Amino acid sequence: MSGHDSTRSMRAAITGMGLAVALALGGCSGPAEPGSQRSAPGGGTWAGQGPGSSQGTEQGPSPEERHQAGIDAATTAAAQYDYTAALKELKPLAGQHVDDLTQKITAQQKKAVTWKDNSQISHLFFHSLIVDPKRAFDPGPSAQGYADYMVTVKEFKAILASVYKKGYVLVNPHDIARKNAQGDMEYRPIKLPKGKKPLVLSEDDVSYYEYMKGDGFAANLTVDGAGKVTNTYKDPHGKTVRGAYDMPTIVDDFVEEHPGFSYRGSKGIIALTGYNGVLGYRTSDIEYGDDKHIDLPAQKQQAKKVAAALKDEGWVFASHTWGHANMTSSSLDRIKRDTRKWDDEVRPLIGDTDLLIFPFGADLAGIERYSGSKYRLMKKDGFDFYFGIDTSTPAWMQLTDDYLRQARINVDGLSMKAAMEGKHHVLEKFFDVEKVIDPARKKYLK
Repeated sequence: MSGHDSTRSMRAAITGMGLAVALALGGCSGPAEPGSQRSAPGGGTWAGQGPGSSQGTEQGPSPEERHQAGIDAATTAAAQYDYTAALKELKPLAGQHVDDLTQKITAQQKKAVTWKDNSQISHLFFHSLIVDPKRAFDPGPSAQGYADYMVTVKEFKAILASVYKKGYVLVNPHDIARKNAQGDMEYRPIKLPKGKKPLVLSEDDVSYYEYMKGDGFAANLTVDGAGKVTNTYKDPHGKTVRGAYDMPTIVDDFVEEHPGFSYRGSKGIIALTGYNGVLGYRTSDIEYGDDKHIDLPAQKQQAKKVAAALKDEGWVFASHTWGHANMTSSSLDRIKRDTRKWDDEVRPLIGDTDLLIFPFGADLAGIERYSGSKYRLMKKDGFDFYFGIDTSTPAWMQLTDDYLRQARINVDGLSMKAAMEGKHHVLEKFFDVEKVIDPARKKYLK
């Protein structure tokens, strides 16, 4: 387990009320502690930091609060299958409750089994979620595109509930494989209770493009006063509200309620272009450097703050190229220019990443191993994980000493319509299309 995994597990537990031990150890649904570093155990503030506190601000948490924080951290870690971290949290604590919890977590650890084949891990991907289908699907130049390539919030929540019920658990690519001491990529063991199955989720184009404004989508991702990542959304009446209106925030809330849906705190991948900025902020010097109405330094500062908060919540970032470039058909020179733009304008905001998600699914090669100048350029730029698209199979992966390559399954209007017409049967492994379809989409399924 990496230090980051342990930090996420502890952060998720150190703040709210702990789960019932039986629920946590089983990874079941039920009340769960908030997954952030916003408050003290019990939902309040740390001693000395809130109104009416009897302790000074210099004293910090009391021994009782530190004890409860350790219990909560261990409970969350166990619920998310990180039994080693859970036992480490309990080791310095004492009491009959601690002994009982240690015994139960140890028993759960012994029952965990290693996932049989990392190459058989599925990957579902989405685009920005439609909050208001009426606005998105109203006749207009973008309506058909939205119907083809997006799903609604209603559909996504139903899909999420289905994959959870079917036993899937969220992992990110670094849970699947990493470089070993010799610098070669190799699979990592993923240990889960029997019947649980790892799954990768990703969302493309999390930039809240200018063309989407007013069409019933969230406007950005932001961090509220309590440190929670939320979306900003303008409702049909022009009122601005904040809440969970896109994949990252909806998944965060779902994992908060169902911690067993996340493996060691992992959530999913957020794929970013750069030409309209990132995460809903107009951060591109190339596009907005001459716009006197945009405060670029402020936009960049806010984007960095949101990116850091997302990473703390277990999300990882991927390049989707700066200009949504077709990596198959683009010339090497164009890819070089695009890569420089992404490195100059996006990487400084989100930090380093070794994940590359191909726009349009336009890969560098067929099923053969990567080679050639385009691949060498991407490898030199630090990319070890590559993601294309294939809806013909539930899982496809290629591991070499140099990289891991995984196919993603698009979940959108096109794939759901094809499934309903019997043209492919991959989605049924994850959810019943007929049951998740938003009634607002019906006219596009004829």
